Amino acid sequence: MELYIRLALLGLFLLTFIVQLYYLVTQHRSLSTYQPTAELPEPSVPVSVIISARNEEKNLSENLPAILEQDYPDFEVIVVNDCSTDDSETILTAFKQQYPHLKIVTKTEHVRFKTGKKFALTLGIKAAANEYLLFTDADCIPASKNWITYMAAQFTHPKTQIVLGYSPYFETKNFLNSLIRFETLKTAISYLSAALNNNAYMGIGRNLAYTKTLFFASKGFASHMHVISGDDDLFINQNATASNTAIEINPDAFVYTSAKTTFGGLFRQKKRHMGVGKLYKGKHRRMLSFDALSGLLFYPLFIACIVFNVEPLWVLGVFIMRLITQVVVYKNIFKKLAAAAQLWYLPLIDFVYYIYISVFGLIGTLIKTKQWK
Repeated sequence: MELYIRLALLGLFLLTFIVQLYYLVTQHRSLSTYQPTAELPEPSVPVSVIISARNEEKNLSENLPAILEQDYPDFEVIVVNDCSTDDSETILTAFKQQYPHLKIVTKTEHVRFKTGKKFALTLGIKAAANEYLLFTDADCIPASKNWITYMAAQFTHPKTQIVLGYSPYFETKNFLNSLIRFETLKTAISYLSAALNNNAYMGIGRNLAYTKTLFFASKGFASHMHVISGDDDLFINQNATASNTAIEINPDAFVYTSAKTTFGGLFRQKKRHMGVGKLYKGKHRRMLSFDALSGLLFYPLFIACIVFNVEPLWVLGVFIMRLITQVVVYKNIFKKLAAAAQLWYLPLIDFVYYIYISVFGLIGTLIKTKQWK
């Protein structure tokens, strides 16, 4: 092989390593050293929990009691019954008789004017009696009865207007589930670390809180109402500042849900989610793109250097150094996010993860989604 090709391979490999090292040491390490709330806080502010549900009769039956029965003195639960054609209304009416702090907002769809989740959430926010809003989905269930307590406690800091929580998937024994859980974990590491570094860029609507004042001051979802997704990440991307965003990752504050079980279901979900990334602020698009591209290229460049005998010992040493750095930085994070076992699969699933997010990122950019449910 020509010398300049060998040097180019080695140079590109070292460049991807340096970029990856930058993210690990200067970005993700902040989450590794972060100490989550340990003791159960005192109940603080009145809270309105808001859920938008379309044809979710089964999930409402199974999950809503865990939210209605939270151990918190002052909260309401608002469920927006978003154009459901199943028995959601009957189920919600029955719950209302048992739980007086449940508020039902019924939304019907006009034949000519189709609306999405953002409109439903806006109705729920307008109906909220409280300043502090906590969001989740009908297919989600809190890890404990103290979910509201932990999330709401972050609002005791005077400048806090946004609280980012964590929402993992339940574990099942198959590769697709492992990949989805790993992608969720890596996404959380990225957005939680960014928030700790005063550069918050997204949140997950399954476990997210912000103030009613912030929502109306920023005109809600008006600037991206035409986009099907983005009720969570686009809103945070546009409204988070260096001082108004906090995180909460005590395990009792997690909100769990079930992962997709087929590639078809996953494709439809990720196509909808990944399509909004192109609307992020420029600095956030660059940050995420450099991470994804360097991670994607690191592995094939490593293999190419080994195959073509380009300083194989040095290249192997760099590969091991990155892996060791990952383990050192991620060990505490994986433990905090209840995913310690996934650390053992890091060398294999990390490469698959970068292919996964790159493919879906491209699909999300090229293909538009026209429905949220």
